[in-house]
Amino acid sequence: MSKTKHVSETPATQFLRRHQIAFGEHPYEYVEHGGTSESARQLGVDEHHVVKTLIMEDEHAKPLVVLMHGDRTVSTKNLARQIGVKRVEPCKPEVANRHSGYLVGGTSPFGTRKTMPVYVESSVLALDRIYLNGGKRGYLVSMAPAALTEWLHAKPVDCASVD
Repeated sequence: MSKTKHVSETPATQFLRRHQIAFGEHPYEYVEHGGTSESARQLGVDEHHVVKTLIMEDEHAKPLVVLMHGDRTVSTKNLARQIGVKRVEPCKPEVANRHSGYLVGGTSPFGTRKTMPVYVESSVLALDRIYLNGGKRGYLVSMAPAALTEWLHAKPVDCASVD
């Protein structure tokens, strides 16, 4: 497989290779605050297929991972109700970094420092192929979404809202 740009191993790619999960590599030029719209534009893919990895916490400061379409936001109220907690809110960047082991903007759900429960917007699982962070800024990996439930035991939720 020829690569246009060499990408060094990350804990996420080590996890994927160790478990023999098929994935494609998609480096792009990272733009500060560019988000999924920028990565989707550079890679020529639909932003709805780019899945962002969000580190959040409940009212007891217990961390959790939420996987959401790039063109949607998380209704924390709906998420909290579905997972049986009083409140869910995004972690501060430095707290998210500590839980995941990744820098915000480069967070992958694979190979996180701490084992956390993973929740995935149910409609993500209906896509043929998804693009999510490969463990560093400017690097997405693509795969079949079934890997999320098979390897991360991601629980489907319905908490998407449109900006």
